Amino acid sequence: MKAVTPKKKLGQHFLNDINIAKKIANQPFVNYGKNVLEIGPGMGVLTELLTQKNILLKLVEIDSESVNYLIEKFPQLRDNIFEGDFIKMELKNFFGKENFSIIGNFPYNISSQIVFKTIENRDLIPFFCGMFQKEVAKRICQNPGTKAYGILSVLCQIYYHTEYLFSVSPGVFSPPPKVNSGVITLTRKTNLRKDFNENLLFKIVKLSFHQRRKTLRNSLKTLNIPKYVLEDSIFGMRPEKLSGEEFIALTKKVENAKV
Repeated sequence: MKAVTPKKKLGQHFLNDINIAKKIANQPFVNYGKNVLEIGPGMGVLTELLTQKNILLKLVEIDSESVNYLIEKFPQLRDNIFEGDFIKMELKNFFGKENFSIIGNFPYNISSQIVFKTIENRDLIPFFCGMFQKEVAKRICQNPGTKAYGILSVLCQIYYHTEYLFSVSPGVFSPPPKVNSGVITLTRKTNLRKDFNENLLFKIVKLSFHQRRKTLRNSLKTLNIPKYVLEDSIFGMRPEKLSGEEFIALTKKVENAKV
């Protein structure tokens, strides 16, 4: 089989280190059901390991050259290989209403969008393991009070337990990227009480960090929060100081003030 040509416009950096692939493939996604979706399999280094497990594996790949290569390499997966842009896909088309885990070496140019799509479809996705640019991976797992802490950090940590597993050097990819990479897992929380307005939460988090140098009292002005509510000390804080739980508490305050 002729090797696939990595395409810069698609952010393709093919993993070619089997030991790194094994570390990813051996994550405990099988504990969360038999359904697994691999995003951006490329030339199938990770796919090969996954086919050896007792799972229902499906692949989504945007590059037609890679799709043809994968069909030739894994003919048993022919009907489970989807060509297209994961970001634009309806996720229930993969496994219906059943839960599934996500795994992959993600193109850096859409990795954050993949995470946001996962959060939007959190009720379907109990476990997630992915390779990111190291800076993005660290940001997702970052604690409050740091410069890297932001929208991704808050929303991921509200719905998932985040864990930074290990760093990966450029030399294990073809072609080598100009930055280091990092592998993380997201494990969906099972004890989260959803007694708050989730749409309002998303809006508050995004508004807060779009003006992260301002206090919440100023960055949330467009919500027309009553003055007596704004007297609460939490509105004098900057967004990077608040944990996910505190953003939930803030959402409840704003929601109750509007009732």
